[in-house]
Amino acid sequence: MCGIVGYVGSNLAYPVIIDGLKKLEYRGYDSAGVALHMGNSIEVYKKEGKVAALEESVHGKNVQATIGIGHTRWATHGEPSDRNAHPHYSNSRNIAMIHNGIIENYAQLKSELLQKGYTFKSDTDSEVLVNFIEDIKINNECSLEEAVRIALKRVVGAYVILLLDKDLPDTIIAARKGSPLVIGVGENAHYLGSDASPMLAYTKEVVYINDYELAIVRPDELILKNLGNERITPFVQKLDMELAAIEKGGFDHFMLKEIFEQPQTIFDSLRGRMDAEQQSITLSGVDKIAERLLRANRIIIVACGTSWHAGLLAEYVIEELCRINVEVEYASEFRYRNPIITDQDVIIAISQSGETADTLVALENAKKQGATIFGLVNVVGSSIARMSDAGAYTHAGPEIGVASTKAFTAQLTVLYLIALKIAQLKGTIEATLFNRLLADLANVPAYVKEILDDQHAVIQAIARKYSDARDFLYLGRGYNFPIALEGALKLKEVSYIHAEGYPAAEMKHGPIALVDEQLPVVFVATKDSYHEKIISNIQEIKARKGKVIAVVSHGDNVATGLADDVMVVPHVHEIIAPVLSVIPLQLLSYYIGVYRGLDVDKPRNLAKSVTVE
Repeated sequence: MCGIVGYVGSNLAYPVIIDGLKKLEYRGYDSAGVALHMGNSIEVYKKEGKVAALEESVHGKNVQATIGIGHTRWATHGEPSDRNAHPHYSNSRNIAMIHNGIIENYAQLKSELLQKGYTFKSDTDSEVLVNFIEDIKINNECSLEEAVRIALKRVVGAYVILLLDKDLPDTIIAARKGSPLVIGVGENAHYLGSDASPMLAYTKEVVYINDYELAIVRPDELILKNLGNERITPFVQKLDMELAAIEKGGFDHFMLKEIFEQPQTIFDSLRGRMDAEQQSITLSGVDKIAERLLRANRIIIVACGTSWHAGLLAEYVIEELCRINVEVEYASEFRYRNPIITDQDVIIAISQSGETADTLVALENAKKQGATIFGLVNVVGSSIARMSDAGAYTHAGPEIGVASTKAFTAQLTVLYLIALKIAQLKGTIEATLFNRLLADLANVPAYVKEILDDQHAVIQAIARKYSDARDFLYLGRGYNFPIALEGALKLKEVSYIHAEGYPAAEMKHGPIALVDEQLPVVFVATKDSYHEKIISNIQEIKARKGKVIAVVSHGDNVATGLADDVMVVPHVHEIIAPVLSVIPLQLLSYYIGVYRGLDVDKPRNLAKSVTVE
């Protein structure tokens, strides 16, 4: 959700913080603000809107500080406005705080503070927390560090907080539970952020802060403690991320850049793991829990959003190749419905960020019941990665566009490898099929590049043609059904057009009532064992004068002849086809959003990483 940045060192803080907020604006962009320690006071500047609006409002002000914190907000408590923007002062203005998360018992805390005479200038739970911390500091005559420790033992919810104290001119106090926090280690300086992107230009040495840890951060010192006041030795890791990965590189939007990065990111997901010539797959995470996978009663895939769609496709593939029962769960439902979990279950958690709040809590619950946790994440050092018994990174690199593209295809690629590896271990796949799927997977990066090169202009023209539509229907069968869902989600996210995805056979059980001359219907209709059936579905839409857009396999003259518009992909085995079928749908969504004049990188109301419920 919200993006947080902090800096303490010998250089000016404001330029570092503003640059960091721009790099984190994909996490939240309702409002932005900074707090700077000016020696005798803490000065807060904040503004509704994007970081550029904050910069304009601060222009000409005295910002000559070497310590500060910054925030870009995704609204939870209180509408987007100047007064609800972070940072928030305490009543005395001696403390300023930024917060990512939700304080669930804020109403009770606020009631207590109101009775003591505290006043509030915002509608946020965050302002309640900073005043609660100050109240403890005053009443207990203790340090800010100790006040934070006491306060957080009473707080219910998720948080990362960064605080400045007027009496501590060289110190940032930070703490986390359930939301991500990274601290970069520089030369006589430290950098704080929701992820590593704000500090890439300055350092590649970072410390990932764990839940219930508190950090005391000074230019030349990083002290970590738990809430019991015990010292923890910081574990410094080296980043392998490059600054160019979080810049647009000549593209108009990050989303388009990330779509075009997919030949490389899919190759990176395969590299070192698959050897088509040697007919082998190397996945150390699978090897680590191989025995538990082979005796598993079932695999439960837990995910949210786009990652859930990847999990749904994995269900089809794992059941087909491995003959293991698979269930796919929305993490937000799984965590609350008291599911029956045993030590014979393996949970695969899929998350781009590795910080998705619902998924994290679902995993904690499953782990307590004895399940084995396998994490599939993109962000190295993330909470899910650290919690898992074993896992695999997708190696997609930083994904800045809010609507996931390259992270999704990287997830699919690694899930294919996992399924093939398990099937090989279990002996449930014939050698000819195993080798065919490996060969097709090896060709996927080149095939994706072919789609992007050959179909780019075609898809632009289709997008322009349908950019004024009010609704879309996406249909697919078998392995392509999850891709229909993902295509509909992408369109909703970046164009704000209402879109629904359905299994094509379900069309006659309700959705066909929507079909008229104005409704575009997108069929994911690549050549597979369901092809004749989906051709019949296309004919049913045409008979009702619906507009048919179809993703078709190269050389499919039947589907091409029926559709009003086609997007062509290379023909591969039907199990592998979805990772190709989704590429045209990503481009279609992108260009429809662009032609509607929207900011496709930052869709309204959405944030990249959902770290609160």
